[in-house]
Amino acid sequence: MIAGPVDSLRPILGVLFDLDGTLADTAPDLAWALNTLRLRYDRPALPLSALRPLASHGARGLLKAGFDLSPSDPYYEELRDEFLVLYHDHLCVDTRLFDGVHELLGALDQRRIPWGIVTNKLARFTLPLVRQLGLAERAGCVVSGDTYARPKPYPDPLNGAAHELKLPIRSLLYLGDDARDMQAAQAAGAKGIIARYGYLGDGLAPEEWPADGMITHPLELLSFLSP
Repeated sequence: MIAGPVDSLRPILGVLFDLDGTLADTAPDLAWALNTLRLRYDRPALPLSALRPLASHGARGLLKAGFDLSPSDPYYEELRDEFLVLYHDHLCVDTRLFDGVHELLGALDQRRIPWGIVTNKLARFTLPLVRQLGLAERAGCVVSGDTYARPKPYPDPLNGAAHELKLPIRSLLYLGDDARDMQAAQAAGAKGIIARYGYLGDGLAPEEWPADGMITHPLELLSFLSP
């Protein structure tokens, strides 16, 4: 459940961001890869509107939507590998930062508030995508889904990011658009804020996630920071 405003007695010294659905709208390129795979197997393309909510769930969620496959199915790995090759070759064609993200990051830089990226996306996709988005030289850290043994919702990636930023985890705010993001923030002891403008998935309503607040536009995050 959303707990309310961030405790003003705990100043935020740094900000961490999820990638897909929080910093960048990656759904168009992920959907292109899935639909290209569907067409390869004589299936019609699915509308982006149907796939967008699943974009934060990666290959597993998209292959479930596109082929009704789960990791236990015999053809799952083959189709997953085909999907990932397609996506890698179309990584940042229609992907864009969400409106307001450029301004938000500029405001953080101006205030000298360090920020980083924590995603469950594998490093082979995360690192080139972050470079192509022009964020690689600005981010204080980039933690991928395979950087640590356990990805979100475990706290390991957030704890690792705090270590890289050289800041206490309790002084960090984490913005994400998936329940796993808020679960990871809660487990680590960071403040979790929901990006209501993001993908949000198809499970519990965001209002039921263990978060400390919610925003509907990236620039609203500034209200959780000290002036």
